Amino acid sequence: MRGLGTIINTATVLAGGGLGLLIGNRIPDRIRVIIVQVIGLVTIAIGLRDVMNTDNMVFPLVGMVLGAIIGELLRIEDRLEQLGEILRRKFTKPESESKFVTGFVTATLLFCVGPLTILGAIEDASGKIPQLYIIKGTLDGFMMIIFSALYGVGAIFSAASVFFIQGSLTLFGTSLDTLLTDRMRLELFSAGGI
Repeated sequence: MRGLGTIINTATVLAGGGLGLLIGNRIPDRIRVIIVQVIGLVTIAIGLRDVMNTDNMVFPLVGMVLGAIIGELLRIEDRLEQLGEILRRKFTKPESESKFVTGFVTATLLFCVGPLTILGAIEDASGKIPQLYIIKGTLDGFMMIIFSALYGVGAIFSAASVFFIQGSLTLFGTSLDTLLTDRMRLELFSAGGI
């Protein structure tokens, strides 16, 4: 089913957020650090696996440079901060200002601006088992436990970003999927591994 990965990822972010609000303050700092370290190691392993498959390192290099330039030109981070501020004013009290926006922007950037988001959308759009979004959802769910414990409800609002951004990319990926050859897909996934 197309879009299943987006639904799974959004659900894990919400579940992790709820769990973080309930028990997050009881998780010792050393356990939080271990969780982040494990997530980092798994992310590196996934990236290395993907980048090792490239037939020509120029493609991932050019893709990364162009992606970084486009992201800066579109001012993605600035726009997320503006959206976070709008949501904070609408849903929180003035004294919780800093934590709400920081939580929303930090979680949204981590969960939505990265190679697993884009590559997962292409896989999700293909109608195959959304393995990347299942892996990403697991990683995001564990990180959300920590984020919601630190930042509160602002971090949980990033679930809406996950649903909207990944859902939109999956819809776009449906038309893109038919245009990609196996070689193009390989190099795209290799670029995502960096």
